Order: sequence, then structure tokens, then C-alpha cells
Amino acid sequence: MAKLMVKDLMVPLSGYATASEDSTLVEAVKALKQAQKNFDQTRDKHRAILITDKNNKVVGKLSQLDVIRALEPKYLKIDNPRTLTRFGFSQDYLQYTLKEHNLWENALDDICKKAAKQIVKNFMYTPTEGEFVKENTSLNEAIHQLIMGRHQSLLVTKGEEIVGVLRLTDVFREISERISSCFE
Repeated sequence: MAKLMVKDLMVPLSGYATASEDSTLVEAVKALKQAQKNFDQTRDKHRAILITDKNNKVVGKLSQLDVIRALEPKYLKIDNPRTLTRFGFSQDYLQYTLKEHNLWENALDDICKKAAKQIVKNFMYTPTEGEFVKENTSLNEAIHQLIMGRHQSLLVTKGEEIVGVLRLTDVFREISERISSCFE
């Protein structure tokens, strides 16, 4: 795998779902559906949407979890759920927060109206420094970065520009194909 580079497995930016930071969830989900439809059907479908600013520069990501969380705005009242998830919780605590904050009581009612009102920039995830990788980085180094950061994907850069996405699912596919070849 030392010979493989990030650019060999990345999905080019042009093949990825994107939406403006001012888009609604409806528009973002439509963009994801369209990108999935147009994407190479031999590869796993996208599970995230890249969010762009007014200059068409990638400024964030919107995951499946972010979309679902946006439909229940009461999560904003709870401490940052991204930092809390690393700790793991008992079923009692999960039930307590569900009842204490009245989460998901009516969240799926009028889902279309709710999704049309939610603006992406309010729920998108802004990548940190550790979620960027250069296109000429070895796949070995990128795998280490994915594992240590517990990332589902890395934004691939060429100079200062984001040119693609290295997805964990594509790295896993490469590894599993190599393991399978051991038994043929």
C-alpha cells in the first residue's frame, strides 16, 4: 500500500455532493440524492454532503447524522453532542436526556416543512486541521490519520485547494480486496 497515494483512491470534488451553506436541508438532501444517482454504481454511495461558501470554497460537511439531528432542533440545548459521543452513555442516561429535553416527540411530523426551514450552516460540521490530507500523501499515512482521528473521510488538498474526498469506505474496499486476494 506504500505505493498507493491518496489521489489514487479519492473521490474528485466534481463527483461529490455539494450544497451552499445557505441551502435548506431539502436542497442539501436533493444534492446528495443526485450525486448518488450520478456516482459510479460500483462504489459505495456518498453519505455526506460538502458545504460551500459564496465563493464555492468547501467550508464544511453535512453527515447523515447532522441531517437527522437538524430535524430535532432541541439538540442545540444539549452540550455539543459531537464531544459527548466519545464517552459512551448508559441506557438510563440516554432515556433521561430523551425525556428531559422532550426529544423526538413530534420531530418526524411535518418533516418536509421542518427540512425546508433548516439552514445547512446551522448544522454543518466544520472540519478540523486533522481532517485534511494532501493528494500526494501515501495511503499508509492517510490510513493512520483516519484511524487516529476516527474520521469517516478526509478532505484532499492540492496546495490550498480542496480537490477531493478520501472516504473510509474506499480505503476499506482496497484493504478488503487485498485480503480477499490472499485466499484466491
